[in-house]
Amino acid sequence: MTRAGLLVALVAGLAVAPAAQTRPVPAPARNGASGLRGEAGLVRAYDLILDARFEALEAQLRVACGPAPVEACHVLAATALWWRIQLDPDSRALDEEFSTAVELAIRTTDAWTVRAPDDAEAWFYLGGAHAARVQWLVLREERLAAARDGKRIKDALERALVLDPDLDDAYFGIGLYRYYADVAPTVAKVLRFLLLLPGGSREEGLAQMVRARTNGRLLKGEADYQLQMIYLWYEHETGRALELLRELGREHPRNPIFPMQMAEIEDVYQHDVMASLESWRRLLTLARSDRVNAAALAEVRARLGLARQLEAVALTDEAIDHLERIVARAPNAPHGSLALAYLRLGQAHDRLHARADALAAYREAARLAPAAPVALATSSGERVNIRREAADGLRRTPDARRAEAFRLSLDGWRQLEREDLPAAAETLAHALALNPQDPIARYRYGRVLQASRDDAGALVQYEQTLSHARRAPAVIVGEAYLETARLHERASRRDQAVSAYRAASTWFGASTDTQRAAARALARLAQ
Repeated sequence: MTRAGLLVALVAGLAVAPAAQTRPVPAPARNGASGLRGEAGLVRAYDLILDARFEALEAQLRVACGPAPVEACHVLAATALWWRIQLDPDSRALDEEFSTAVELAIRTTDAWTVRAPDDAEAWFYLGGAHAARVQWLVLREERLAAARDGKRIKDALERALVLDPDLDDAYFGIGLYRYYADVAPTVAKVLRFLLLLPGGSREEGLAQMVRARTNGRLLKGEADYQLQMIYLWYEHETGRALELLRELGREHPRNPIFPMQMAEIEDVYQHDVMASLESWRRLLTLARSDRVNAAALAEVRARLGLARQLEAVALTDEAIDHLERIVARAPNAPHGSLALAYLRLGQAHDRLHARADALAAYREAARLAPAAPVALATSSGERVNIRREAADGLRRTPDARRAEAFRLSLDGWRQLEREDLPAAAETLAHALALNPQDPIARYRYGRVLQASRDDAGALVQYEQTLSHARRAPAVIVGEAYLETARLHERASRRDQAVSAYRAASTWFGASTDTQRAAARALARLAQ
């Protein structure tokens, strides 16, 4: 779901609420009580949804309704399907089932409001039923229908709060509307005007959402999930967004959506390749040990994420290993993942001067490519047109000299890791003879010379890396500054060391470990 698409729906009144289904019995009378009937059973059901334990939900809903109104379980059933769709948003496999479930929820909650127009709970669940549908409509780019649903959500929740001002969960949807009505771009504000909806207040809307998160019970997890998007997109508080996702991950450790989004935020918003790499590795470990639900899908997403980050730090051979493991599994989910793995495999082979292997992979990517672009990172909204990129790969032959230099640079790095310094030096010297301007090979050669105690030669290589910093991965630039600083410090050149440590500690995109090591060194030198 894109940020703009979500805004259009939300500014028309989107709220997020519960969701599913069981026997059709009338809702019990409220007798003037405030709150949600059968709340404890519904909270347990909603926890199963957030845990991605969908297979256990039906039994819990049978237990919950009874005491809770059956309409509430209809809404929860639809919400569960929406969360299943979010695991693989490009797939349409669940769309028909979801549409049937959400129409049932809307039909039965609407009938409840006709039957009991003064029941706040009926209006709350009617808003929840439309909310279960509105995000799906936005995902499928049915924005006008989403906006209509949004207006119904706002009207229903406002009615619920008139009847029961202490219905804390309902404040979340109203808060969402008020927040987005204030921060929305012009296109959404025009839509709000056309629908004759009032304006909003960023501060009051956020306060109402926080109230629902603090005092509500049913929507606390959903509130955290929606608030992290607000903090990420509009409040520019990436740290708070990540902390909310971490909390969701602690409370619902078997749902792979939360670690996936953390890894993507670390990449797209924090530009911390190494942190993202480690997050994908943790998810892969969880998936392979069956400690997350939808483990097969999570493993494929983790390997695609790992391949992306490994390429970002020029470790193409490791990226190929993950991509080949995906290809060997021939997964059906996530949607388009097999074609995407072949595409990335072709690009990786091209980088390593293996054109025949690259062509074979591009052909498979083109053959398997979905008609529409597929999602690459849910936090950024980035999508990949696999068919077009595969065609480009088949048509464009990479520069053979540069590709061979890249391959040799990586071979030299692996030789350094094996502590074969003479072989590493020879291989990297050959790589630089083919492509003298490659900052990655310069950095790697510098590391070989540094390990060989040739500090002066290493500094020359690091300086060459830094002179071409715009063409080097930020992680490597940060490391080059750090190693430069260490060499200056070892030679008692304090001022040069401090300058390089400062650069390493603040370089945008440098790894957190690099920045922290540089900060510690600066603190030590300041004493």
